[in-house]
Amino acid sequence: MGSLIPIRKSKPIKILIRIFSSLQHSKFFIRYSLSLPLLYPDPLYLAGMEKFLQQKVLDNTIESYLYVLGTILLILLIKRLISKYLAKLLYKLVAKAAKNIARQSFLDLVVQPLDVFLVLIISIITLDKLTFPAALNFTIYHVTFRQLIDSITAGTLVIVFIWLCLRVIEFIAMILEEKANLTKDQTDNQLIVFFKDFFKVIMVIIGILLILRFSFNKNIGNLLTGLSIVGAAIALATRESMENLIASFIIFFDKPFITGDLVKVNNFTGTIEKIGLRSTRIRTTDKTYISVPNKQMVDTIVDNITLRTQRKGELRLEISLSATAEQLTTLIPAIKASLQKPGIENTVVYLMDTGKNAHIIAIDYFTSMDQSMEEFNALRESVNLSLIALLEKSGIELAAANTDVVVRSK
Repeated sequence: MGSLIPIRKSKPIKILIRIFSSLQHSKFFIRYSLSLPLLYPDPLYLAGMEKFLQQKVLDNTIESYLYVLGTILLILLIKRLISKYLAKLLYKLVAKAAKNIARQSFLDLVVQPLDVFLVLIISIITLDKLTFPAALNFTIYHVTFRQLIDSITAGTLVIVFIWLCLRVIEFIAMILEEKANLTKDQTDNQLIVFFKDFFKVIMVIIGILLILRFSFNKNIGNLLTGLSIVGAAIALATRESMENLIASFIIFFDKPFITGDLVKVNNFTGTIEKIGLRSTRIRTTDKTYISVPNKQMVDTIVDNITLRTQRKGELRLEISLSATAEQLTTLIPAIKASLQKPGIENTVVYLMDTGKNAHIIAIDYFTSMDQSMEEFNALRESVNLSLIALLEKSGIELAAANTDVVVRSK
């Protein structure tokens, strides 16, 4: 047996190397570890122990079972130590790109799949050293039990590997979101969410293909050829879903709106909360949550309120027909003067129409988009009150206020 080398506890990799090097001499340890009275060796005891260890159960010696069991128990004991060390090593590699991502959050994300993957791969390698018992090599519907075990093992290994890859994708997305949050443009954020979901779907598809290849022994090349024909038929059957998927790419690259924009579409006004592969989610001004298919967002007219340069307030004053031309000529400049308020950038006031029911004065005023809706509504209230006061001061009535009935005799 080789000489023991001092190993620092801060280096789990060295511990792992020592463990596997020691396992090469496992037969020596198994044979003599149960020889407790080493100070007083008993030849009969050693010979009996040797005979016991060489007894075969299901085509394998008890010594082999102890070797496999000891290896699995050992990896179960140290799996968290090794997984955390590998995760910390990976974190150091990306620490510069992920300065604001909590270390513990990263470890929670990666350690668990690393644990499972490490235990699974070591267990498979160790169990492969055993001879498959002939008694268990029976057939189930033209498939041997060994083939069934191999297929389940391969499928489980692929699933755990894909799970680990999905966690890595989430971590990469965390890094990119951290960088995207440093910019005012929200386009990067929605692209990250979109492509994170997109690559997760691709990874799941790859996992399914790998399971078909290694668990069911299907030729992926022939399978992909068949899938291309089936895919064409499915594409025709799911044409609307494909159109929504293509429309999502158009939205991301043409950028008619981004996450956080206030838009008006199909008589609904609200804020874009998420742009997905199939639909766009909008939080309306009524606080409802609606989902609009991406194709509809591309094909219909979308009013992006956020991109307006100014916010418009409009009012139509219907003046009573009893008002004279002189009164109207005096009223219009007075209205323009009353609109000279802080927050109003420009105004348009003119006599829009006149007829048998009323004289109509059009009043349009524009404010900055920097104003919040609360500030804009307060300004509108102030404008309306000032116009009412102006009409009272001028002695001019609105058309609806004149309810006199004139009866004329012929």
